[in-house]
Amino acid sequence: MSTPKIQSVRGMNDVLPDQAEFWDLFEETIRSWLKSYGYRPLRLPIVEPTPLFKRAIGEVTDIVEKEMYSFVDSLNGEPLTLRPEGTAGCVRAVIQHSLIAQQAQRLYYMGPMFRHERPQKGRYRQFHQVGVEALGFDGPDIDAEQILMGARLWGDLGLGGISLQLNTLGQSAERAGHRAELIAYFERHSERLDDDARRRLHSNPLRILDSKNPELQEVILGAPQLIDHLGAESLAHFDGVQQVLRDAGQPFTINPRLVRGLDYYNLTVFEWVTDRLGAQGTVCAGGRYDGLVEQLGGKPAPACGFAMGVERLIALIAEAGGETTAPAVDVYLVHQGADASRLAARVAEGLRDQGIDVLFHCGGGSFKSQMKKADASGAAFAVIIGDDEATAGEVTLKHLRAVGEQPNQQKRVSVDRVADEIMNSIVDWEES
Repeated sequence: MSTPKIQSVRGMNDVLPDQAEFWDLFEETIRSWLKSYGYRPLRLPIVEPTPLFKRAIGEVTDIVEKEMYSFVDSLNGEPLTLRPEGTAGCVRAVIQHSLIAQQAQRLYYMGPMFRHERPQKGRYRQFHQVGVEALGFDGPDIDAEQILMGARLWGDLGLGGISLQLNTLGQSAERAGHRAELIAYFERHSERLDDDARRRLHSNPLRILDSKNPELQEVILGAPQLIDHLGAESLAHFDGVQQVLRDAGQPFTINPRLVRGLDYYNLTVFEWVTDRLGAQGTVCAGGRYDGLVEQLGGKPAPACGFAMGVERLIALIAEAGGETTAPAVDVYLVHQGADASRLAARVAEGLRDQGIDVLFHCGGGSFKSQMKKADASGAAFAVIIGDDEATAGEVTLKHLRAVGEQPNQQKRVSVDRVADEIMNSIVDWEES
């Protein structure tokens, strides 16, 4: 009887080499983009104390009630949770290490998050996010900067069809007046509410506005709007954000039903959405969370941030016809014979010293079989060394792709000239 295979956990996917190489390139683009705005990297634990998320996210939320992977540490009985989002952990780290005691901080992090959801296109149980957080800034300018950062990234990635939705949640006292009005409104329509809405009616009625149940949409559309309860200061902040966006020529739609799924937000909230990924249309979302630092035990400090899903953005790049595989290596090095193999190892290291990527053939085989592998590798060049070449101190340089010369052209080159020949061919091709 054969041993049964062990499969990955449902909704937690392997990223195989062809795609993982593209993920690396994607992450390099992200790091460069964030550095251009002065954001610095932060690496956070995957596991955090469960009370962190209950206090930050809110106990009456889908994430805390239904989706967190929580467990008790068998060694000390501590309740722990695989992080379902990154902001709470980031704020915890900022407080723990006094990062904003002397100056405001622009920070970012990347990595896996975990939620027990029904897996579907663009939504997985282990998913990856880029989180961007600015702590210690209280004006609308930082909100607008973070929104415009997204617009620049879509351009860098060659993505279109992503639109901006904007709203404000005001301050807690303003939401309290709106909350009372919402409860009264939904109580008048209680027979039309689903089980989730009834359960949240008195604990978190604002979340009913975010319901995706099509049968609730008509009653939600008639609900009182928060903006009618906002004071002058909150309205001025929202106007300030809008003014910067207009000055930058950035279109947006005000969506009064945009409330986000986390309780810590106040004032500005926003989402970048697309209709190209089916139901999972949000690719980037965030907003201001001025009360969270104090809520988690720090001194009061303003903050805002956003997160975007890596899987969704990569799916969007693919849907738009973008390249989602990484470029191949520059050179496949073919060799046969004892002297040739010794020289080939030195040539490979010499090319790498010059910044040329080399895939060195291992495992023997005929020239014919090695050349098949060279062609299949996607490399632009084959560097071929047999005993004849080794004796002459030369290599045969073959163009496998249209880089500078026609494919399949080849010539003998001295060992000390091969790097220059390759680099010149690449430069000529890029300039043509």
